[in-house]
Amino acid sequence: MTAVFDEELHEQLARARQALRQARADGDDDGSQAYAGRVAALLRIATAHGIDVPHTAEEEQGES
Repeated sequence: MTAVFDEELHEQLARARQALRQARADGDDDGSQAYAGRVAALLRIATAHGIDVPHTAEEEQGES
């Protein structure tokens, strides 16, 4: 993959993780679930393209 794709994926993952943290802090269960799913989806994309991204098992499973 190109460096641009790799960089964009990492940026999107960082934004999704931040949004997940904020939703949790706000007590927004629906938002937490949605952003946990987004993080999991981005991790699947990374794996499919051979991009190594440190993550937790909970993130990979989309758990909020």
